[in-house]
Amino acid sequence: ELGWPESVPYLDRPPTPLEFYREWVSPNKPCIIRNAISHWPALKKWTSEYLRRVVGPKVVSVAVTPNGYADAVFRDRFVMPEERQMPFMDFLDIVEKKVTSPNVFYVQKQCSNLTEEFPELVCDVQPDIPWMSEALGKKPDAVNFWLGESAAVTSLHKDHYENLYCVVSGEKYFLLHPPSDRPFIPYELYQPATYHVSEDGSFEIVDEKTAEKVPWIPLDPLNPDLGRYPEYAQAKPLQCTVKAGEMLYLPSLWFHHVQQSHGCIAVNYWYDMEYDIKYSYYQLLDCLTKTVKML
Repeated sequence: ELGWPESVPYLDRPPTPLEFYREWVSPNKPCIIRNAISHWPALKKWTSEYLRRVVGPKVVSVAVTPNGYADAVFRDRFVMPEERQMPFMDFLDIVEKKVTSPNVFYVQKQCSNLTEEFPELVCDVQPDIPWMSEALGKKPDAVNFWLGESAAVTSLHKDHYENLYCVVSGEKYFLLHPPSDRPFIPYELYQPATYHVSEDGSFEIVDEKTAEKVPWIPLDPLNPDLGRYPEYAQAKPLQCTVKAGEMLYLPSLWFHHVQQSHGCIAVNYWYDMEYDIKYSYYQLLDCLTKTVKML
């Protein structure tokens, strides 16, 4: 009834800026765009051998968890990963299983880690997506580089960004919910905590005692506990696979849960959203949802 598609549509070419703004950004609808990054050298160049040669011994930030869930609810805590500084080649050894580890490793630090930690690779992609920058009248706030193991999972959440997610190699698996599903998606407040490695190599969860509680979604959309969260049965998720050479436009405020093939490499562009009437409608829906739960 709200005009959301039953599946994520495909475009066979990148749109013009006006086309993209009118048909996708303004109505807040996702799509997968083919042939938008086919000119990127990265699609052919970013082999393990190339990354070893270009980045190699450089120390980078790697998220390490015991279970693959970083920034997720675990044992009544909102647990963030251990941010380990390690040579990139050592990380590649783990991804390629040349070195075994019981833990899960994922290069997923945001804050524009492509430009900040991997500037050697920017020339193989683009500093921005020109037609998106023209459509929105701004440059991206951040350009992020993602590479990790298949066990690394991104828990269900939303972002205040217009997101262009480009897969360079492998596949990404997205489960999406439109903002209008907010009444069916549970939020609870959690004590923030961080994984820390003990001397014996095991993980312990250490509370961030001075931090305020974090609102997060406790539900796993792949295996929802409908006994605890019966409202979720009314939600209508969309699932899609983004393959190498494809770009997903993930609109602002859409909820998303993400998995990947092993060793998948991706780059995404975060453009700040407009805090316009759509944002106001979402805030109203969020407030009404919280009020109803209190009654």
